[in-house]
Amino acid sequence: MGARVHRNNCRAPIEASLRRLRFTALLICCALVFLAGRSFADTNADAPTGKPDAAIDLATKEGVDLVKGQWRYSDTKIIEVDFKSAGPDKQPTGAPNKTYDYSPHAGGMDFDDSKWEIIEPTTVDVRRSTGRLCFNWYRINVTIPAHVGDVDVAGSTAVFQTSLDDYAEIWVDGELSRAFDQSGGSVIKGWNAVNRLIINRSVQPGQKIQLAIFGI
Repeated sequence: MGARVHRNNCRAPIEASLRRLRFTALLICCALVFLAGRSFADTNADAPTGKPDAAIDLATKEGVDLVKGQWRYSDTKIIEVDFKSAGPDKQPTGAPNKTYDYSPHAGGMDFDDSKWEIIEPTTVDVRRSTGRLCFNWYRINVTIPAHVGDVDVAGSTAVFQTSLDDYAEIWVDGELSRAFDQSGGSVIKGWNAVNRLIINRSVQPGQKIQLAIFGI
């Protein structure tokens, strides 16, 4: 998985067997890419696909060191919770019931992942979780560097690029961005698809951005 920053291909194999498809979560690639001096659509899902001015591979030690980051990982659990049935207003205002949720909800900025497993950047593509019905989280805090190679990235548009087998949500600074009729971006647009999400349209050196990936 990687992130790319743009100023202002990853690919996962698709197994023939549905049983194997639901085996474990696999983060194929992740990178930060930067693009400068270009115009972009209004929604964060409409990230550019052209060649970036600079890129940071977050699946390498050098890339993670450059952004002063550290990958942390956790499985999730399916839990039974109290809820309410649909009421006349079609909202959960009816009779009490039992349903299912997952834990933890780790997309928020204030979530404490300090006790999570620390994973080496070169191992993000290792299959994790428990198989069958399973979910997981990857989290990293990045600090925007002043330069990526010879490129001054101040004022650039930063794009986070990922590919996760099979499905993922991308949370940025505690928010899961969404827009009507959105395809891609914060929620991937297809099975094992390369996903690009604009995470900031004018980054500045020293700026901190929190990224959380919910794998399904």
